[in-house]
Amino acid sequence: MTFWLVTRQAYQLQFQLYAEDERTLLADMALDCRQNQQVRIGEQAFINLISINFQDALPLNTLLSYNFIFGTGEQQQLLTELMPELLYAGQKYPNFMIKSDLQQILHGSCRKPHFDSADGLVQVDNVIANSINDGQLRPAMLMMSGDQIYADDVAGPMLVAIHQVIELLGLYDETWQGTVVSSSDELFASPFCYYQRDQLLPKNDVNKAVYEKIFSASKKPIFTSVNAKNHLVTLAEVFAMYLLTWSPMMWRLVDLTSHRVAEPFAEKYGIESKTIEQFSAGLSAVGRALAHIPSYMIFDDHDITDDWNLTRGWEEAAYQHPFSKQIIGNALIGYWLCQGWGNAPDKFIELNQEANNYFTDNGYLQQEQLIDVLLAWDQWHYSLATSPKVIVLDTRTQRWRSESNANKPSGLMDWEALSELQQELINEPEVILVSPAPIYGVKMIEAIQRIFTFIGLPLVVDAENWMAHSGTANVMLNIFRHHKTPPDFIILSGDVHYSFFYEVTHRFRRNSSRIFQITASGIKNQFPSGLLKWLERLNRYLYGSRSPLNWFTKRRRMKIQVRKPDQAQRNTLVNQSGIGLITLTHDEQVVKAELLTANNKRVLFHPLNTRE
Repeated sequence: MTFWLVTRQAYQLQFQLYAEDERTLLADMALDCRQNQQVRIGEQAFINLISINFQDALPLNTLLSYNFIFGTGEQQQLLTELMPELLYAGQKYPNFMIKSDLQQILHGSCRKPHFDSADGLVQVDNVIANSINDGQLRPAMLMMSGDQIYADDVAGPMLVAIHQVIELLGLYDETWQGTVVSSSDELFASPFCYYQRDQLLPKNDVNKAVYEKIFSASKKPIFTSVNAKNHLVTLAEVFAMYLLTWSPMMWRLVDLTSHRVAEPFAEKYGIESKTIEQFSAGLSAVGRALAHIPSYMIFDDHDITDDWNLTRGWEEAAYQHPFSKQIIGNALIGYWLCQGWGNAPDKFIELNQEANNYFTDNGYLQQEQLIDVLLAWDQWHYSLATSPKVIVLDTRTQRWRSESNANKPSGLMDWEALSELQQELINEPEVILVSPAPIYGVKMIEAIQRIFTFIGLPLVVDAENWMAHSGTANVMLNIFRHHKTPPDFIILSGDVHYSFFYEVTHRFRRNSSRIFQITASGIKNQFPSGLLKWLERLNRYLYGSRSPLNWFTKRRRMKIQVRKPDQAQRNTLVNQSGIGLITLTHDEQVVKAELLTANNKRVLFHPLNTRE
C-alpha cells in the first residue's frame, strides 16, 4: 500500500488498518524511515512517501478502513480528527477495496484548473458516495493518463496562489543561469512575473529557439491557444501547484485579491479568478474521493511543458539551454515525488534513498545533478498484476527520434521500448493498455497534422500521434497482429480533449481478436466546440465508409467501427468535461463505456456503426 501525504513538519506516523466492520484491527504499526520517507521541500513542508509491505496478503474484495496518527512528542492527532472532510456520512474511517478482478475502472486525462467547466473528478466522489457501504459497487481503480497538472498553462490567480503558498510554507529558493533574472527571488519580484514570463530570456539569436519552444504562447490555428506566459519555472512553484491542484487545505489560507498583477492584465485576472474559485470549491470532494480509491497516473506533455519531446529539434533546443532544461527538470522532479513513485514504488527505492542528498534543511542541493538523473531515467512505465493485466506506457521519454529531419515528429516509443512492451504482452489472455495519446485517431485531424508536418510546422498542431512516425506505427500494429499477443485489448487513452470509442478488428490474424479503444478527455478541458463540429463533419464526409478518399487511405489490415454516444445522431465525438467509466461485461460486447460528465450526465457509447 502506498500513500502520499504532505505535512507541515516531520511527524512520527502510526498507521492503522481495519477490517470491514471498522473494529477488527488488521495492522497497527509505527512507520519507520523504510516505510515512510520524509522529503523536506520547505521550512514547513514535508512530502511523506509512505510504502507499506505486509507480511501476509490483505483480504481481497473486502472493505478495508484506515487511519493515521500524527505524533509530536507526547501529542497525538488522528487523521480523521484533523481532516473530517475526508469522511462520507456515517463513516468512522476512510476505506477502500482491493479487487481481484477489474470489473470497473474510472479513467480520464487533462485537468486544467482554469478551464471554464466543472471538474470531472468531482464525479468520482459521487460514484464513491453511492457505494460507500458496498465496495462491490465501487470501481476497482482510478487511472489518470496524463496532464494531471498544467505546468505550462497557468492562470494568473493560480500563480498568485502558488506564490502565497511558497511564502506560507517556506518553500525553498533556487538559482539558475542564462536569463535576465537568475533566482526565484528575482523572478517573483520582477514586473514580468505575471503574464509576461516570456520577456525574461535574453533577446538574442542564441535563445531564439528557447523562446519558440517554451515561451512562444503562440495562437495555434487548428487546435488551441496556449498560455505559456505564466509557465511554472521554479521547483517551489511546481510543488505548490501540486498542493493547490489536489487539496483544498492551502486554498483556505490564500487571498486572490492580494496580488501584484499589472493593470493591463487586471480584466483577465478577474475572469480567471472566478473560474479558479469554482475549481478550489470542488477540491474537498476530490480529496475525499482520492482517499477512497486506488489511483494510478502517468505523465503527458502538460505535466512538464507543451510539446515535450515532440521532435528531435525541440529536444536539442530545450535541453541545450540551462534555463529551459531547469524548467523541464523541475517539473519532472515534481512528477517523481508527487505522482510517479507511487505507481511502482519498488522501481524507485534506490532513487528515493538518494532524495535526502537533494532535499535538505538548507534547501535544494545538487539540483542540476538530480535533473540529469531524472532526464536519463527510463523506468516511468509500469504494469499491474491485476486481472486483466494493466500496462501503462511512457510515451514521452523513450521516443523514436528522426535521424533525417530534426523537425519531424518523433515516434511515441522507440524500438527498445516497443520490444519490452511485446514481452509484457506475450501469452496474456487479455490486457488493458494505457496510452496517453489514442493509438487510433480521427483521420481528418491526423491528416491536418500530416499537412503541417510536411510544411515543417508540427509544433503548430501538436502533431504527435502513433501514426505520425512510420517506424513506431508499423511496430505497434505488428504487435497487435502477433499471434502470441492477447486476443482482446482494451486501450484507455486521453490527451485530445474529446471522447470517443473505436472498436478495431485486425484482419488476417491466426486468431480472431478485437481492440477496444476508449478515449476519455478531458477531466476539466474541452476542444473548441465549433471547430470540432466542423472537423467531425469533414471527417464523416471525407473518410466515411462509402467515401472514395476513405478507400484510398483505408488501413488495409484492419476494420474500425464506432460506438456512438447517441444512436439517433451521426456524431461520434463527445466534447464535454468528465470522467470515463468502463465496465467489463463478459459478453459479446466485452466492454461497456460511459462518460460521467462534469454537469452530472451519463453518456453511453452504443454499439455499433461501421467507419471504414
